[in-house]
Amino acid sequence: MKDNNLELLKKEYLETKIPAELDDTVNKYLKEGKKMINKKKYIKRISTITASAAAVTIILTIGVNSNKAFAKTMSEIPIVGSIIKVLTFNEYKIDEDTYHADIETPAIEGLENKDLESSLNEKYYDENKELYDKFMLEMKDLEVNGGGHMGIDSGYVVKTDTENILSLGRYVVNTVGSSSTTFKYDTIDKKTEVLITLPSLFKDENYIEIISENIKKQMVEQHENDENKIYWVKGLEELITPFEKISKNQDFYINQEGKLIISFDKYEVAPGYMGVVEFEIPTEILLDVLIGIGYIK
Repeated sequence: MKDNNLELLKKEYLETKIPAELDDTVNKYLKEGKKMINKKKYIKRISTITASAAAVTIILTIGVNSNKAFAKTMSEIPIVGSIIKVLTFNEYKIDEDTYHADIETPAIEGLENKDLESSLNEKYYDENKELYDKFMLEMKDLEVNGGGHMGIDSGYVVKTDTENILSLGRYVVNTVGSSSTTFKYDTIDKKTEVLITLPSLFKDENYIEIISENIKKQMVEQHENDENKIYWVKGLEELITPFEKISKNQDFYINQEGKLIISFDKYEVAPGYMGVVEFEIPTEILLDVLIGIGYIK
């Protein structure tokens, strides 16, 4: 599953030496008081901007030409941190008359923690291989029994990609008569390269009740503001078992702003037309139960 070109590029980058001229330029700026940062931090910032010596040369040229332009350019260049990518590993496609399948498998590349990288990629591959095999069996069964309509779409979306967090969502949409949609998420700490689980964010299981009560409140408020938003929650729905609480490992991700997002699959807490529904949990109600505010802000 390795991308040889990416690995070669990474190897070349790590072996690239910083030009001596760049060291002289940094010293010059420090002495002139143009940049209030220490030399080591500055060199580290330069080295993380790019994966090639060419980019370092461009930065050097800008710096030599103009102190003011150099400072402005540096403030506008994003710091990418570790070279961690989400790539498409493989794709199963079927488009035959009344049968449609498009199953796209993600792969994470660039983690130093190869055990985590391999386990996630194997999981994604196994999940989608199982989807494909099941689809093929059901398609053959339909053909034997006179045919029918069947479709499946599976793919992924990068919900969050910051200096610290990568949140990857994988979805499956089944179309047999009516459609169903499920979402699964993995959130990775890009600094420590560990998988973040919902329980790992909290001191104890009190988060379950706190989050659940807030979600029920949001459901009612949303309905009051828009009668078309219906949820299976006490006070709005009496015929279907109402939502009571999230599971210990409820699907979630952390968004770009550092907010905790709780996700429910289609039909899980609302009618099908509502689709997949998400709730942003206010950080202030979690402060007493969070282990820390490194992830949730």
